[in-house]
Amino acid sequence: MTTRTGTRHVQPMLAKLADLPDDEDHWAFEVKWDGIRAVAFIEEDGLRLETRNLNDVTLQYPDLATLPAGLRRHLAILDGEIIALDELGRPSFQQLQSRMGLSSMATIQTRSKATPVQYMAFDLLELDGRDLRAEPYLERRRLLRALFKDTARWKVPSHHVGEGQALLDAIVAQGMEGVVAKRIDSPYREKQRGGDWRKIKLQQRQEFVIGGWTEGEGRRSGGIGSLLLGYHDEAGKLRFAGGVGTGFSDRFLVELGALLQPLERDETPFEVGLPGKDKPLGKWQAMRGRTNPSAVHFSEPRLVCEVEFTEFTRDGTLRHPSFQGLRDDKDPREVVREDA
Repeated sequence: MTTRTGTRHVQPMLAKLADLPDDEDHWAFEVKWDGIRAVAFIEEDGLRLETRNLNDVTLQYPDLATLPAGLRRHLAILDGEIIALDELGRPSFQQLQSRMGLSSMATIQTRSKATPVQYMAFDLLELDGRDLRAEPYLERRRLLRALFKDTARWKVPSHHVGEGQALLDAIVAQGMEGVVAKRIDSPYREKQRGGDWRKIKLQQRQEFVIGGWTEGEGRRSGGIGSLLLGYHDEAGKLRFAGGVGTGFSDRFLVELGALLQPLERDETPFEVGLPGKDKPLGKWQAMRGRTNPSAVHFSEPRLVCEVEFTEFTRDGTLRHPSFQGLRDDKDPREVVREDA
């Protein structure tokens, strides 16, 4: 086990969007947490938190600095999710937005008091120098549960072998996102989305790359009206997925404009589904009643956001999309269509 001198990294195992498995007794089911995936390194000189795109976010979450007593006695690598709760006690990605992308320590301290977070530890990869990745899921879970007692900030969420449909029905009734199914005999395979882990959601939701915006009208005049979204296809090309114009607060649109302005570019970043500035949005723009190319702005495809929607249309664009928030834990180059 190494400390921060000679930093190590882990690229988390990924879940594939799928239906509930038929052989439920071979699967364990967990709540799908609506937060930021983070690997926790418990090292000789303390805690290090790293997101899926290998960004160190330890200083952004000082409320996680106090480890459970049992965890402090070990060196370990844990996989889990940083979450914030809404007023009903449900995990909320939108609530977590106020904690993301901060650099000022004064702001971080203020926000940590206003919106505290929790770390939901759902896997154990190493313990005191022993690599556990080849161990079956249930054994890793057993060792994780024995490692520490839950605190207000650090928790090991429950899992259930079988009865996936019952768990899905219960959490959907509470307004939560879905469940994750994990084969009980599966090893931990870094960065793989092979099907041993499955995410089951009733409402579709995934991340998209922001490739530009259209100017707003009415009270949004002079600012952002809609964001232009895309995802990478099998060839690695950025494909236009339509636009999203709902789910924003006026305050957030101002903040988003400040982030996008320095990224503006003349040419479209989309390689499939969207031509140049002279015909910028094709059928989607015509539906919006926009004909002025100057109302369209393209940007470098560096920002990633999360969007909820009902389905992909036949031509690969989103139906009834709603913006959920920005993500700073996803590499734009890894954003793909999850149901493809």
